[in-house]
Amino acid sequence: MSVLDMHGLTVAIGGTTVVHDVSLRVGAGECVALVGASGSGKTVTARAALGLSAAGSAVRVDRLTVAGLDVRAFSDRRWRAVRGSRIGYVGQEALGALDPLRPVGREVADALRLHTDMTAAARVDAVQDALAAVGLDPAIATDERLAGTLSGGMRQRALIAAATVGSPELVVADEPTTALDAGVAVTVMEQLRAAQTRGAGLLVITHDLGLVAGWADRVVVMHEGRVVEEGPVAAVFAAPQHEATQALVRAAGGADGGADAGAGAVCEVPDTVRGSEARTSRGSSHRAGPVLAADRIARAFDGVRALDDVSFGLERGRVLGVIGASGSGKTTLARILLGLETPDTGTVALDGAPWVPLDERERRPHRHRLAAVVQDPGATFDERWSVERVLADAFSGGAERSARGSLGQRVDAALEQVGLDPALRRRSPLTLSGGQRQRLAIARALATSPEVIVLDEPVTALDATVQDAVLTLLERLRDTTGVAMVFVSHDLRAVRRMADDVLVVHEGRVVEHGPAASVFDRPAHAVTARLLHAAERLATGVA
Repeated sequence: MSVLDMHGLTVAIGGTTVVHDVSLRVGAGECVALVGASGSGKTVTARAALGLSAAGSAVRVDRLTVAGLDVRAFSDRRWRAVRGSRIGYVGQEALGALDPLRPVGREVADALRLHTDMTAAARVDAVQDALAAVGLDPAIATDERLAGTLSGGMRQRALIAAATVGSPELVVADEPTTALDAGVAVTVMEQLRAAQTRGAGLLVITHDLGLVAGWADRVVVMHEGRVVEEGPVAAVFAAPQHEATQALVRAAGGADGGADAGAGAVCEVPDTVRGSEARTSRGSSHRAGPVLAADRIARAFDGVRALDDVSFGLERGRVLGVIGASGSGKTTLARILLGLETPDTGTVALDGAPWVPLDERERRPHRHRLAAVVQDPGATFDERWSVERVLADAFSGGAERSARGSLGQRVDAALEQVGLDPALRRRSPLTLSGGQRQRLAIARALATSPEVIVLDEPVTALDATVQDAVLTLLERLRDTTGVAMVFVSHDLRAVRRMADDVLVVHEGRVVEHGPAASVFDRPAHAVTARLLHAAERLATGVA
């Protein structure tokens, strides 16, 4: 029995067809992964299947049944009655999906309140169970904790709880693990698998082919708005037929996309840190002192410790990887380094001069020297601005305002540098895919030729091919310009590739700090070992 049966879907936005004649089926108790490059139409397809197409979209479909219902003629009211009761949906950007001023417990309870006749007490019990199942404190169900006070990873888990609390027949999860550390990601996938075991069909849209290899039954590959390949995961990954699938498998770790590039290769973590010898020799030429130094940083929120006694020094041309569980304090550290948050105690120095704490008026003339790529790029763009204006504004704030070339030429070059088509310059950032927005955020950060870039989850929204291209770009910039980077990420494979040194944070404290190869190959702390084990389990789907 199919819980989603779609045939002949075509979607046009602004007169341009972005999804072409797509058919998709998800059976009860089956997990189907929808994969493809950023902008290939995955999210547009999934949202159209749930009646969530953007305003102004032209949608045509020959057949569309969800949970046995023909939904082609559904009104918005009928769709709302089905979503939350028979369909659970987890959107792509967790940081913007929950009302930051609304209690989390109420957000999770909405599906039960709106679609069942459960008593208030029964709803509380069900919400507590759903929160506990995704690794959140069950007390959140009743303690009026606001969504805006949770970390990005905690918000993502709350969304999973909200999507599954009503035991829907179909769960659609768009990048469900991108904001999560490997340990919590495993917990989330186990919760989705539990729904699958109960008979729900799962449609998972993801860039993570390792996750697909470990958890999905079938995979559907999209390219330029079309389905180009589909079948059992092991078969497709072992012998991909379409060049788009081959490119994805290659970028994710398969040797050449051929018969030897099986599911195991997709989720394999390299045994060595690429270029570690070159990075060591390069970094040794800069010994004049750290370009960025944190000294005994501490920060608490409402009496809860977020950071405690965090110190490090970062030299020019070096990359510091920062890893740890969701809510461990990584993003708080990044915000303090950027001067967006003031620590309770401790200082940050930029090239030996005071940076934090410092009055913003004193920091402003030096802002261009320290750039950021944040976790949720969509929330940082003015919806009224075009891509061109976003970059033009960044260029105007840089130190080299009279750089060679016209502004238009510089905008085009900045887009091409991160793999974006200059034809996008007139578009609003909000019309771009998640991966395209992330690349635009990186282009904006690079526009001022900074000495330090703080990157908070810079590649989590990118497909494997674009992720590889962006990491290669960052490596080249590091090697040619000497820019230093703080690379905050849950993606241990990306950190292993990029970082010279790694800082492991647990409950606000640094529990391990050392060369990347040593931390990954010979972890000295149990927290680090658990993170590495969880990453392996996420890629295999087994204990």
